[in-house]
Order: sequence, then C-alpha cells, then structure tokens
Amino acid sequence: MAHIDYFFATNSPFAYLAGTGLEEIAERHGATITYKPVDILGLFARTGGTPPKERHPSRQEYRLQELTRRAKRAGLPLNPVPTIFPVNAAPSSYAIIAAQAAGGGDLGALVHGVMRAYWGDDRNIAEDDVIRDCLQAAGFDPALADSGLLMGAETFARNLEEAVRRGVFGSPFYITDDDQRFWGHDRLEDLDLHLAGKL
Repeated sequence: MAHIDYFFATNSPFAYLAGTGLEEIAERHGATITYKPVDILGLFARTGGTPPKERHPSRQEYRLQELTRRAKRAGLPLNPVPTIFPVNAAPSSYAIIAAQAAGGGDLGALVHGVMRAYWGDDRNIAEDDVIRDCLQAAGFDPALADSGLLMGAETFARNLEEAVRRGVFGSPFYITDDDQRFWGHDRLEDLDLHLAGKL
C-alpha cells in the first residue's frame, strides 16, 4: 500500500487551494496519509525561503494575482489578504496533531476546514473557539483544542526538523514512500500519475 507524508502549514494559501485533492488521490490509489503540519516561517528560515511580507513588491503583487486566479479555478472562496496576517499557525497545528493521534473523525476535512476558516471565512485560526468549531465539523471532540498541547508542540517541532532533513521547503509538500517529492498544489496531478505508475 502506498503512503504519502503530507507536509503543510495551516496558514498556507496554496495548501488551502489544494482542497481535498490529496485525499481523493489517496482514496483512488488505496494510499494512506500522514499529516505533518509545519511552521512555515521556520521552514523558510532554514531552507532559504523569504516570508511573503519581506518579498519584493513585484513578487507580492504577483502572488495576490495568482492566488485570486487559482481560487477561481478551484471554485474556492478566498480572501487573499486576511485581517490577521500572518496568523499564528501553532494552535491549529497542535489540534490537527492531537486529532490525528485520537482518531475518530475525518482528518482531511479538519485540515481543509481549518484552512478554509482562515482563507475563505477570514477567521482567526489561532483562537480556541474557531479551532473547536473546525474539530466538531470534522467529527472530532472539540476538547482536543485544549488537550495534548505538549504533545502537539513537541510533534510540531519534530515535523519541522523532519521536513528540513527530507528536503521540504514549502507548503504544500508531498513525499511518497519511495521518496518522490512534489511541491505545490499544482503538482497533485503529477503525484496522481506517479502513484498510478505513469510518471
């Protein structure tokens, strides 16, 4: 059975624009997924990336145009300039880590729900109430927002170290069990073809 390690940041607009494409691909190929939220700013600092607010104005302008176009293509609502930007991704990441450990809900729906809350609904995903709403909507115990914080923090830190070690430098980033790496929501088709043995 194929396996995919999915490295992503809950405050990544391009991970949001991936929608549920990864889950659909995994289901089609009978693959499993391990969700590995990472600190994107920490990842940029370790791998030569530049935070959006520090990029040249021409790059910032292009990013906004690209996000708007991609959201229209994906049929997803998008506020390309959220009220709180950048948002603290740690609390929502801890909740996803706790939910993955606890089981019992739809983890893909939770991950996408958190990102939609931020990029689609302009909600602060660092707030406990927002995280609880996302947990509940995906079939998890909302109390996970308040439990497992130490485990979440430790795993979040380990995920960053693992990401750097395995060649991850952005979000979303997919790594198969044969170490094929795919960066970006626009590489999901390539991931699909690879799992089908065509690429």
